Amino acid sequence: MIHDRWRKSSFSGGDNNNCVELNLAPAISAIRDSKNPTGPVLTLTPTAWSALLHTTKHA
Repeated sequence: MIHDRWRKSSFSGGDNNNCVELNLAPAISAIRDSKNPTGPVLTLTPTAWSALLHTTKHA
């Protein structure tokens, strides 16, 4: 279960129109569009989250 501890990414646009929110927990990480908080959520295992971060940092 995802706890309701969402925080806005520090890399989100300053105009608040391009915002991604993160919910990081020990067993699962989640990503959602802050403009649609009841919409779809991408959930990742810790291994997949690390791989995503590594890929985006080195792309």
